[in-house]
Amino acid sequence: MNSTSTLLACETTGLTAAYGDEPVLRDVNFRVPPGVVMGIVGPNGAGKTTLLMALIGLMPLLSGSVSFFGQTHQQARRRVGYMPQQRSVDWDFPTTVFDAVMMGTYGSLGWFKRPSSLERDRTWRALAEVEMTDLADRQIGELSGGQRQRTFLARALVEEPDVYLMDEPFQGVDAASEKAIVTVMHALRERGKTIIIVHHDLTTVRAYCDWVTLLRVGIVAAGPVDEAFTEENLHAAYGRSNTFVGAGFVE
Repeated sequence: MNSTSTLLACETTGLTAAYGDEPVLRDVNFRVPPGVVMGIVGPNGAGKTTLLMALIGLMPLLSGSVSFFGQTHQQARRRVGYMPQQRSVDWDFPTTVFDAVMMGTYGSLGWFKRPSSLERDRTWRALAEVEMTDLADRQIGELSGGQRQRTFLARALVEEPDVYLMDEPFQGVDAASEKAIVTVMHALRERGKTIIIVHHDLTTVRAYCDWVTLLRVGIVAAGPVDEAFTEENLHAAYGRSNTFVGAGFVE
């Protein structure tokens, strides 16, 4: 890897992935510096969730590479946190919000050690950051959509990674939960952390993100929002027939 790769929070080179014979991602190249919020946007079927999964090895690559701070995901796995979609979780599993969040400490704790006061303190701090301390004893199956997403986020926070990968963090949430999640994302950014989110709402890209990757199987554009999130690039990603009211563009 080149010497500049160690300065990048995440970098992909020629990343290609497929389900069977059907390419889902083709020759994906982007570079993400530390300390930014990057939104991955694109039409349905563009490969956004697949890209997140490929970054952390949950989707095998046909070719190409992924690095975090100049290392493979396996080498840097404790520096990378992952927040999956709500539908990927069994919400009937009998556990409380507190215990679900504390499970995020197991990676550093090890499976054969019992959580100590240190892990419990980390869990309380994470719950406080997402404004969920009052629901610590609630069963996860009793949570609303927004409360579930905040629980997911707290579990990622308690891992204390340097890069956060979030798959549709605003899906099915109310306005209060969305505001709370954005506040945490921007606070993490101020602490030098990197946040990569799959995002659908084009009207909030400029408010929430510093960087953006426009995806349509391959990369349409990637970089700072002011450079990559343009009318021309949006048309290339979504098609000429679409309008982008609220994103700053109207055809």
